[in-house]
Amino acid sequence: MKPPANSRRQLIKTAAAGVLLTSLSAWAQPPARTLRVGHQKGILSLLKGRGTLEKQLAALNVSVKWTEFTAGPVQLEALNVGSIDFGDVGEAPPIFAQAAGAPLAYVAATVPRPAVEAVIVPKGSAIRTVADLKGKKIALNKGSNVHYFIVKLAEKHGLAYSDLNLVYLPPADARAAFEKGSVDAWVIWDPFLAAAQTTLEARLLADATGVVGNRAYYFSSLDYVAKNADVLKIVVEEINRIDRWAEANQGAYATELAALLGLPRPALDLFVGRTRYGTTPITKAILAEQQQIADTFFALKLIPKKINVLDAAAAGIA
Repeated sequence: MKPPANSRRQLIKTAAAGVLLTSLSAWAQPPARTLRVGHQKGILSLLKGRGTLEKQLAALNVSVKWTEFTAGPVQLEALNVGSIDFGDVGEAPPIFAQAAGAPLAYVAATVPRPAVEAVIVPKGSAIRTVADLKGKKIALNKGSNVHYFIVKLAEKHGLAYSDLNLVYLPPADARAAFEKGSVDAWVIWDPFLAAAQTTLEARLLADATGVVGNRAYYFSSLDYVAKNADVLKIVVEEINRIDRWAEANQGAYATELAALLGLPRPALDLFVGRTRYGTTPITKAILAEQQQIADTFFALKLIPKKINVLDAAAAGIA
């Protein structure tokens, strides 16, 4: 038996209203997007642990996926193959990445932080000066910030790059080699540096103070920057918020990092205490610092071609 005509009309009206509401809702909701973040142990790890970025980006209908890396070069390889959209890295890896054709875009930079990278030796080592490193086995992560540091440190102390016997190892393997005595020195950054000092009683031979600035950079791809400037603006704001909090609350910051990273509290106290805080927009002056690194690496034949760092600049930098 058919329903009365007025009932049929009411059913049609109700169905039409439902379709209209669904359409309006879909129209009002921003298109779904994803931000894939690569991170090392540090500020971005804290941001991940707190979950505040996800809350801020929810209004833009943006989901966040996180992947942890042990060093900058592998992060930039991930960017190059399209696996991540954003990450943090030292000053040297972007040079190698750009030379390899990665679609890199600089998003923001930290203030210089020279005290958080250094050359260390075992506590009983006979190596007392940088000049003593000549011919010795020196472990470091190839293409990382410490690669540029050791080049300039050697230069400052009268050593040629060819005087350095570099052994390329990622941090975990380098620490194992350092502990076993398979290498004579290790060039490394925090918090790995602080952990080696506090748990292995490693002796600091020289840090980067007076040698290189050692900024860290936040990066994306040129395509992602062009299409998602609103997303990246929020990311940098959240990084700044944590950075300011960390500077004002260093004890609490060390506690939170220790729990998050699984490292001893004394190591985090050392790391946090010698870190300089602050994030700054990318400028042409900052990229000129990067150009010096690029020119140095090209002169040493560490990269295959000359690059123009400004090619990795987002539009509108000062």
